[in-house]
Amino acid sequence: MPSSKILATSFDYHGVYPCPVCRIGKISHMPLMEAMSCDFCQEIFTVNSELQQIKMPSRQPPLIWRWNGCNWTEAQLEGVELGWGYLLAAIAFVILPTTLVGVVAYYFPPNPKEPITWMPYIWTILAFLSHLSIIVWIFIEVYQIPVSAYFRAVGRWRNGVLGR
Repeated sequence: MPSSKILATSFDYHGVYPCPVCRIGKISHMPLMEAMSCDFCQEIFTVNSELQQIKMPSRQPPLIWRWNGCNWTEAQLEGVELGWGYLLAAIAFVILPTTLVGVVAYYFPPNPKEPITWMPYIWTILAFLSHLSIIVWIFIEVYQIPVSAYFRAVGRWRNGVLGR
């Protein structure tokens, strides 16, 4: 059995666990500190052993993950409760404008003799992609997903491993 395999156990402050941020590195105890850090993305986490959770204090409000015995639960914003209403609003923000543009393009088609008859279809696709990108951007901002740091770390890892 490989030593890097993580077994289902209760949370131990001095154990090694997968990083909930980058999902590539491992987090472990930092010497002389009451914190844990990732060996890949360099994030630092504070630990609450009684609740079996870690907190990423580098952002406000901090993200909290709870250890369930096998892996980390999805990130929760401290003091913020995101419910079904936000999900429905995001879906409506993407679907309703796209549907509106598509229905108008369907019921009022362009003149077939014009050279840009493809424009309403492109406009519908652009409406969908632009609204979806806004929702993805808000998700990345709210959860502070370190996209640029992740790509930098993957590039560093690729150059180190593949360059040998």
